[in-house]
Amino acid sequence: MTVTLADVAARARVSPATVSRVLNGNYPVAAATRERVLRAVDELDYVLNGPASSLAAATSDLVGILVNDIADPFFGIMAGAAQTEIGIQDAPDAAGDAPGASRRRAGGQKLAVVCNTVGSPERELTYLTLLQRQRAAAVILTGGALEDADHGAAVTAALRRLAAAGTRVVLCGRPPLPDDDVAVAALAFDNRGGGRRLAEHLVALGHRTIGYVAGPLERTTTRHRLEGHREALRAAGVPAAGSGGGSGGGQDPLTLHGPYTRRSGYEATRELLRRHPGLTAVVAANDTVALGACAAVRDEGLRIPRDVSVAGFDDLPFSVDAVPALTTVRLPLQEAGARAGRLAMGTEAPPPGGIATIGAELMARASTAPPRAGHEHADRQGGTRT
Repeated sequence: MTVTLADVAARARVSPATVSRVLNGNYPVAAATRERVLRAVDELDYVLNGPASSLAAATSDLVGILVNDIADPFFGIMAGAAQTEIGIQDAPDAAGDAPGASRRRAGGQKLAVVCNTVGSPERELTYLTLLQRQRAAAVILTGGALEDADHGAAVTAALRRLAAAGTRVVLCGRPPLPDDDVAVAALAFDNRGGGRRLAEHLVALGHRTIGYVAGPLERTTTRHRLEGHREALRAAGVPAAGSGGGSGGGQDPLTLHGPYTRRSGYEATRELLRRHPGLTAVVAANDTVALGACAAVRDEGLRIPRDVSVAGFDDLPFSVDAVPALTTVRLPLQEAGARAGRLAMGTEAPPPGGIATIGAELMARASTAPPRAGHEHADRQGGTRT
């Protein structure tokens, strides 16, 4: 049975005219009303029909880039690189062109809009619905996915509707969709491999008591990086606790979870040092968290890396300028974002099978070193530093 505009209006408890205003975006509507209408659209799987369907099939000049936190350099770098590829640019001079001549790049002119979800699953779905209603030419989703079955199914359904309407869908730094029937290009970071290489580096230096400040439990990025870390510890015969728990540590006393923020890194590291006086290294969920971890180590009267080694992940621009320079795992965020932009514009062919895994490179710097023999932070237990 075909769902009509009137059905959506009844479900949202508004007039059909209000539904039309929300979908067309041509008249101000209260935020609460708009959200109610969009929720009804999703619940009923409403799509334009009749004469309007041919209009919906023609995409606009809009490209949406979804990010969890635009203030986080991880997302800002990727979004900026993608936007550069999507924006109005001239192609390089071609052979045979007059000196100084330029040609409009294939793909035309598009308007890239960054949609900041602030990590909210509801906002993510709302943006996808709005971009569908605006007949977006392309949608780029960046960063890890939320590990929730209901939300995952809703996102997949929304992307299926977008792809069916002719919108190019690109995942950047995000795992591929579990359903292979959706036309999506996925650029997935090797977070698991990066976590493994970082732990192998610390084990090779001689570390055996390694604290881990992880990201939010519900994010794929968190799980994959932590899985790689634990794989390396098991392979080296270093005892690793259970599967890990919430902010209090759960089954794994050496792992604490929290947001991808400096404050989280600071508070979790102080707690780890309190619980484990013999801790010789801390691995942080990302470089921003690692900055907080470094501050916590210093505030405990310890030195990096002489007393405690600290490592991050992502290789954000400030990592090499930290004191000492931060050991981390480099993800090519700029390159990945630019490639996502080209895929969105149709100026680069999709990877084979629609999926490409982007490697992670260990960047060993001055914040990690071998632990001191017999070192148990004597200065924190009444002794003196040497």
